[in-house]
Amino acid sequence: MDRYFSLEAERDTEAIIGLFADGATVVDEGETRHGKAEIRDWRTGTASRFTYTIEILGTEVVAEDRYLVTGRLDGDFPGGTAVVRFDFTLANGLISRLQIAP
Repeated sequence: MDRYFSLEAERDTEAIIGLFADGATVVDEGETRHGKAEIRDWRTGTASRFTYTIEILGTEVVAEDRYLVTGRLDGDFPGGTAVVRFDFTLANGLISRLQIAP
């Protein structure tokens, strides 16, 4: 997950996509994306609409391969600041599911 957030700060879309398993799922803003092609579309579309930074506020181990990361986003999106939870599930060292929600 540390790698995900460092690549996010660099806006390195291809490297971020490389962190996901082939059949991974991302849920963000109420929409679900399946597989790397849809995750790429999400990264180059919805996820790139605004410029922002993420400050990690905390990380919780939920299960052996599941982690909940709370982050504060500051940027040029409506409201300018948001606290968001990143719910990661890993499989074989890759992200198999990521849900992003307030």
